[in-house]
Amino acid sequence: MIKTTDQHHIEQTLAGNPQAFGELVRRYQDYVYTVVNRMVQHREEAQEITQDTFVKAYSSLTSFRGDSKFSSWLYTIAYRKTLDRLKKNKRYVAYEGLEQISDADQDVETHGLKRMMAQERSEAIKQAIAALDPVSSALITFYYYEEMSVKEIEAITDLTADNIKVKLHRGRKRLLSLLQQSNFPEIQQSYGTL
Repeated sequence: MIKTTDQHHIEQTLAGNPQAFGELVRRYQDYVYTVVNRMVQHREEAQEITQDTFVKAYSSLTSFRGDSKFSSWLYTIAYRKTLDRLKKNKRYVAYEGLEQISDADQDVETHGLKRMMAQERSEAIKQAIAALDPVSSALITFYYYEEMSVKEIEAITDLTADNIKVKLHRGRKRLLSLLQQSNFPEIQQSYGTL
């Protein structure tokens, strides 16, 4: 089966087929939610902002010029909606807590212990990212988890490339400091060059 392009779905939506936009939502809802949740660190609020992002994208779809990827345009909306919400609330939401390890992720007989240790390391990193300010958290998520270039991040955030690099550098230093306070010496060694 051939995967249809984002542009095809955009054209179909603009031609009056709202189900085509539903496909765009399915493609990007997890990514948008991840970025938003890392910034607000509150599950319900992240879900609301994610929904608001797609409502805004749908109502503004005629303004999408195609100068950038649809995903970048969508991340821009999500990023700005999140910053607006944080400014409105005039607070940075505290980290909600670590997610539980699901039973499906555990293979107790052969890999359970290794998986648990890897999960604990991953959660320690997630917790350290969550402790960063929302902008640094978003930049690190965009750059390392979404593997976006500085140029793509620049388009999303309206920050200059130099500013992004400085904020990434400071965010990595802060992240390293937080990891050094954790109980995982192997994380400190692995990420000591951040």
